[in-house]
Amino acid sequence: MKPLRKLPLHVVLVAVGSVMVVPLLYAVLSGFKSTSELSRNPFGLPEHWLTGNYTDILGGGDFWRLLGNSTLVALATTVLVVAVSALAAFSFARFAFRGREVLFTFFTMGLMFPPAVAALPLFLLLRYLGLLDNPLGVILPQAAFGLPMTIIILRGFFRQIPGELEEAATLDGCSAFGFFWRVLLPMARPALGTVSVLAVVASWNNFMLPLLVFTDSKWWTLPLGVAQFQGQYSAEYARVFAYLVLAMVPALALYSVAERQLVGGLTAGATKG
Repeated sequence: MKPLRKLPLHVVLVAVGSVMVVPLLYAVLSGFKSTSELSRNPFGLPEHWLTGNYTDILGGGDFWRLLGNSTLVALATTVLVVAVSALAAFSFARFAFRGREVLFTFFTMGLMFPPAVAALPLFLLLRYLGLLDNPLGVILPQAAFGLPMTIIILRGFFRQIPGELEEAATLDGCSAFGFFWRVLLPMARPALGTVSVLAVVASWNNFMLPLLVFTDSKWWTLPLGVAQFQGQYSAEYARVFAYLVLAMVPALALYSVAERQLVGGLTAGATKG
């Protein structure tokens, strides 16, 4: 009877997994076909497995330049947002000061602020600061938009650290920052790993900000490269599918490597919260 009770859950999981996996598998297989074969046989296996669509893209320098730009922007954004959010979350979690909850509420309101609304004033501000066609013009706004969620996650985790640890560290002559650096951050590795993965993926998939900031193609990121490639080879569907798959591989690889860290951090936060 117990396996039967779990059958509906298994059916739902299989259905959800199929919805996610089938489009990805379709794109991968389509990249091994020619455009004519894809039009003639869109859902079947390739008659002749053509690797040229993938090797031609990997053999060109444009893809690797876009990959490097996306990696630079994503890593810089992640380091900045995690560093600033960790300090802010530490203050909100461990210090009592006037207006703390009001200020924290102000940060949480950022979750309801769609970035598209800020496109025009953000563009004008970046132009005034001379940050157009500059990676900082993407890194700084991305970090700012990522602060609310990161602060919320880290604050909830930091608040669960026993106060006795802080008292013991203070008695041993540890300053507030010393406790934060030597004790709190090592204990918060699951939460830090979770927010780091979320920040990397959000930056990797961001299309609007790079489109707004970069007019020089030498700074384009992968999402912009995908759009440009799709426009250039709009009639060659197989090549477009191959490009899409290659653009997704780094993010999928990161998820596969950091899956346990991501799930563990969210589970720990939910359990402690």
